[in-house]
Amino acid sequence: MVAIIGILAAIAIPSYNEYVRRSQRAEARTILLEAAQFMQRFYSANDRYDATRDGAAVALPAQLQRAPASGNTRYTIGLETVSSTAYTLQAVPTGSMGGDKCGTFTLTSVGRKDVKDANLSAADCWR
Repeated sequence: MVAIIGILAAIAIPSYNEYVRRSQRAEARTILLEAAQFMQRFYSANDRYDATRDGAAVALPAQLQRAPASGNTRYTIGLETVSSTAYTLQAVPTGSMGGDKCGTFTLTSVGRKDVKDANLSAADCWR
């Protein structure tokens, strides 16, 4: 009986953990897409990505700087690069997601979705 429970646990726990990690990656991707929408609205209001018309540097709102929005931070969201005509956002795994097989998610101003330091392809991680 104990052996059967041990075998079931050996199969179920890793499957459950991967399910949780997938949901955490999905939340990070969602916030990254929301940050891209913020950047597009910022550009519409200022005719550039890197600063306001008054010269103040662009900054993501606090609720778009981490995933999840409350609780333990699993991804830090931020601008990897920004210029007047382009930007690259990134979601860097932290805490329990550190070392995740999808690594760092990136999203550019032209909509290019990619990953860095990942063991899987961008297509697999972004689905």
